[in-house]
Amino acid sequence: MVSSAADPGTPTHPPTDPRLLRAFVTVAEELHFTRAAARLYIAQQALSRDIRRLERELGAELFVRTTRQVTLTADGERLLPYARRVLEAHADLAAAFADPAARPLFVDLNTDGMTAARVLTRARELAPACELMARFESGLTWAADEILAGRLDVSFGRAAGLAPAVRARLGVQPVRYEPMAVLLPDDHPLAAHEVVALDELTDETVYAGAGNPRTEEWTDLAGLLFAEWGISLAPPAPLAIGVAEFQRVMAKSGNPVLCVVDFPPMPDTVVRPLVRPVPLSPLLLVWRKGLRHPGLDALRKAAVQLGSEEDWMVRPGGSWLPEIDASLMLKTT
Repeated sequence: MVSSAADPGTPTHPPTDPRLLRAFVTVAEELHFTRAAARLYIAQQALSRDIRRLERELGAELFVRTTRQVTLTADGERLLPYARRVLEAHADLAAAFADPAARPLFVDLNTDGMTAARVLTRARELAPACELMARFESGLTWAADEILAGRLDVSFGRAAGLAPAVRARLGVQPVRYEPMAVLLPDDHPLAAHEVVALDELTDETVYAGAGNPRTEEWTDLAGLLFAEWGISLAPPAPLAIGVAEFQRVMAKSGNPVLCVVDFPPMPDTVVRPLVRPVPLSPLLLVWRKGLRHPGLDALRKAAVQLGSEEDWMVRPGGSWLPEIDASLMLKTT
């Protein structure tokens, strides 16, 4: 269908360049092209061209020019208050976005009290003027979509588990090779061990978020690990929101839970590191490509500082990590 020029909502003029409006207002205030050009730091000929262009765009004569004086026409008088309001709004808009730190940066930590929370704490120390707002969205698969939709700015997790089309639109920075662990009920036979060898979980059924659409990247990593050691992936459980609900659902099933060594302690459970070999969870900082914010700079610097202080990016010898993850942990985009 071809739209008619008379269609409702069709503008009769293209959007006016604020530069042209600024030229018009300056001439209207000075009523003298030479003085107006000097105020704008442009040549008088360029100023005259801008005024003629604005007149063509609006289809109206704005000034009466003689050899002795410049005066506003009736259309010029009508335009002046509108032009000033547009320029004021344009200045307000420019000021609002002049300082990226003026808006909060929304940072998804997945779960409080772990590596990502420590990075955030350090970043707040490095950039005290920035407002870094924590979110707890549980899962990079879901958080990545929120980042691309503009509702989150930054998250942490296993970026290799994201769809390639999603990952291509994200910036990533490796943060830590996190040793994996297992969360066990106090009365589980393996709870008495200081560490749990992977082959001790053979024939066990271990929960790793199956059925949770928010954490598909974690379930995928668990599936790769479990396939090599004959560990069964626990079937989907009801999606639990909050620590108390998670604890209740896991206690009801009685299944061990795959986690990382820094997983926060929970009542009636113990966290035991996995060994022989040590399986690793690759943690990366993730953001939308093109994002510019001093808070992001602080997060990236904080991750590097903590990693250097605590050897986060030193991969243990003989550890387990899928090749796709190992490759991504060597890149920053």
